Amino acid sequence: MEYTRLGGSGLRVSRIGLGCMSFGDPSRGYGDWSLDDDAAEPIFRQAVELGITFWDTANVYGFGSSEEIVGRAVRRYTRREDVVLATKVFFPMHDGPGGSGLSRKAIMEQVDASLRRLGTDYVDLYQIHRLDPDTPADETMEALHDVVKAGKARYLGASSMWAWQFAKLQYTADLGGWTRFVSMQNQYNLMQREDERELFGLLADQDVGSIPWSPLARGRLARPWAERTMRGDTDELLRERYTGDQPIADAVQRVAEARGVPMAQAALAWVLRNPVVSAPIVGPTKPHHLPDAVAALDLDLTDDEVAALEAPYTPRLPTGFV
Repeated sequence: MEYTRLGGSGLRVSRIGLGCMSFGDPSRGYGDWSLDDDAAEPIFRQAVELGITFWDTANVYGFGSSEEIVGRAVRRYTRREDVVLATKVFFPMHDGPGGSGLSRKAIMEQVDASLRRLGTDYVDLYQIHRLDPDTPADETMEALHDVVKAGKARYLGASSMWAWQFAKLQYTADLGGWTRFVSMQNQYNLMQREDERELFGLLADQDVGSIPWSPLARGRLARPWAERTMRGDTDELLRERYTGDQPIADAVQRVAEARGVPMAQAALAWVLRNPVVSAPIVGPTKPHHLPDAVAALDLDLTDDEVAALEAPYTPRLPTGFV
């Protein structure tokens, strides 16, 4: 495993992040592909053995059940001090005034609820899952700063927004003398590259690390286009976001077959080439997923291979902001 600092901070993370959206109570999660404690056990053990110390979840994953499973896994398979634990806040957890969004009430209520489910006194990285257009920026940034000062979070991160919105939040933090974001968890893969146009320039200038979500396009880049999976048949977001990109998947398949590696390895190696990327978030559900991801660290793509992978892409609107 390789390790790097998260952006310009001193926080050291594994270059592959363990994405925990797939862990949760199936009755509270995203479908039958959610993994409960028993099904997730071998993946957590594998993550520890591979040196993957950066674990990322969110309060809304499985409506709290992902955080519960992750918290139990930390206690069973590793030590709290050996894991960089990250979670998120924004999406609805209940209908009350503190159940969603980024108001002071919501942030204070939801961070405490996340800590209870995770069974810890603090998280290493507390992230806003999306931008809240209904809450003033100074209210959000001061509340997040107070979370840090209370010792409930060590660092702050953001996720999925326009570059100007992220710049506004960082500037607001500076004006108030409050804690800035050290990371941006944005969607970035061969099928969604729009952040190259403006966001990555801002992140590089501000020394903010990118920790991409969906680096394999929800699995679309990890298998031949015609191959079906349970998640592919039930995941509505997958069908919405990656419906017309077969030429890109075919290009990944050709490069991977020529190299004799899995498609996921080739697609992830491309993401890791970007100097702004600190650690892609990989959501495993099968035993080979994490080893394939780690192997991507050692796959150096040639200029010709990169050109072949990038050639089918066409400009499109960013997705996943809301």
